[in-house]
Amino acid sequence: MTDPADLTIADAGARLRAGELTAVDLLDAVRRRASMTEAILHAYLTIDHAGASEAAAEADAALARGEDRGPLHGIPVALKDNMVTRGVETTASSRILAGWVPPYDATVVQRLRAAGAVIYGKTNLDEFAMGSSTENSAYGTSRNPWDPDRVPGGSSGGSAAAVAVGSAFGALGSDTGGSIRQPAALCGVVGMKPTYGLVSRYGLIAFASSLDQIGPLGRTVEDAAMLFEAITGYDPFDATSSPGPVPAVRASLDGGVDGLRIGVLSELASEGVEPSVAAAFHDTLDRLGAAGATIEEVSLPTTKHALSAYYLIAPAECSANLARFDGVRYGPRIDGPNVEQMMAATRRDGFGPEVTRRILLGTYALSAGYYDAFYGQAQRVRTLVVREFAAAYERFDALVTPTSPTTAFPVGARADDPLAMYLSDVCTIPSNLSGDPAISVPVGLDESGLPIGFQVLGPALGDDTVFRVARTVESLVGFAARPALATSEGAV
Repeated sequence: MTDPADLTIADAGARLRAGELTAVDLLDAVRRRASMTEAILHAYLTIDHAGASEAAAEADAALARGEDRGPLHGIPVALKDNMVTRGVETTASSRILAGWVPPYDATVVQRLRAAGAVIYGKTNLDEFAMGSSTENSAYGTSRNPWDPDRVPGGSSGGSAAAVAVGSAFGALGSDTGGSIRQPAALCGVVGMKPTYGLVSRYGLIAFASSLDQIGPLGRTVEDAAMLFEAITGYDPFDATSSPGPVPAVRASLDGGVDGLRIGVLSELASEGVEPSVAAAFHDTLDRLGAAGATIEEVSLPTTKHALSAYYLIAPAECSANLARFDGVRYGPRIDGPNVEQMMAATRRDGFGPEVTRRILLGTYALSAGYYDAFYGQAQRVRTLVVREFAAAYERFDALVTPTSPTTAFPVGARADDPLAMYLSDVCTIPSNLSGDPAISVPVGLDESGLPIGFQVLGPALGDDTVFRVARTVESLVGFAARPALATSEGAV
């Protein structure tokens, strides 16, 4: 009999409703898997055993009463630890928030609970979501389930690893420059960044507010779509929340690509891309063409400058957002002879080197005399990126690139080279600047057996098209590999 931890959300839900499994059974399955893999992977920072047990028992009781809250009812899921959870420590992987227990739930957490999901635990991330490898966590590095000597990507590396290995059926991550899609690609799962504004950021610990977006990770496109539909929709607590209708993504999943116009972003699909990644990418393009899509190369020259613009805009916003962590309102405090020195000592002790680097960079970019030369210029580049993408979507229904130019790299290989680390996100950052939706779906393995991701981008509120193309890619490629750790035999 299949271990329940290996089921998709859709299959687990079907067996739950058929009476073959209970929500407690599903929770026990992910607990067993976590007990076998966490010593290696360190995907979780906190596992809420008591809260998850209570929620699973309530889900079973509700089904017994005839109350079915939808496809996530009774399904154990994980949350990146930068989403606040009432009564459960939330640290954003930073020492400066150690011990902080929020008094409220983020909107996405409220919506998952309302959908009947069982919140199993909080996953590891790069501190305040700043990084591409989950090596910047103050609480230790997460590992890739396909090869524990390699990184799982970041910053949502813990969420991606948990889904890949089966210690969660699905998870939420946050994506400021690719932090859902890049780890999804490196761990062989599906990761999606919705259109900016479709998912409330209320209760998400802010990194760069104009770029941050919460999104789902799942083992299949359908699983990701179920999570997407559960968390989207207008929220009056988020001033940037979209008041309009949400695309019905599951209804369009099986629409195929016949007749769709798909553009290949030439600036992001060639230079610096590893041969195995390029081969899998072009093989997938051939399959899409054979399925009826029109494939054509398109050049968006400004995307070459997107990375530079991002690393001025994001640090500038983070320097403002993280000013609130000063030893007064949250977490630990380092005493000093006066208030100013207490705040300086607390921030010096509480923030790690990557966060400190970005705060300094952002503060410099916003300082008098440099604001227009750096931050203002970066915002002008962002405007050009937005315009170029909008013009491209007048010709194309979707754009595609590799998700990451490389597969998972060894732990520590880029730790002392920030620029090399930043290049990990070169394919994902443009859609954060434009605010458009994008998704990564696994399409193969390289010669070392590491997953390769294929990225689909779409116009604002074109989330249904993005899911539709991704579902077609999934069915055409038939990627079904799982890491060795995701089995009872492989786990230790």
